[in-house]
Amino acid sequence: MSGPFHSLSIASSGMNVYQNWLDAVSDNVANLNTYRSMDENAYQERFVIAQAVEENGRPGGARVAGVEFGSAEGITIYYPDHPLANEDGFVRAPDVDLSQQMTSMLAAQRAYQANVATFERARDAYMRALEIGK
Repeated sequence: MSGPFHSLSIASSGMNVYQNWLDAVSDNVANLNTYRSMDENAYQERFVIAQAVEENGRPGGARVAGVEFGSAEGITIYYPDHPLANEDGFVRAPDVDLSQQMTSMLAAQRAYQANVATFERARDAYMRALEIGK
């Protein structure tokens, strides 16, 4: 999108990317303690892949290019009292690091806030420009 509202479009696309990233992080944290039997795949950590968008050789924002998944093997934990434990007492857990997820959440949250601020400033500038003609 080019024209007078191009900066709104760019900021909006950034908010969309970071919202998807926050959704992936929240899924990862929510499934941190999801145990599975040894014959099943563990919960796979989600990673959002962002891609820059160009329009006519100019920056055009960002988009979600896809989602990649972590290890299906997860980690093996000795938890003999768990109902899904095998005869040796092991279960499969996701290979998700909570501190890494919290760091990712903070980064995505700050980036989302920066895009919101950019959107609001551009909107205010356009509104003031419209008031000039009154």
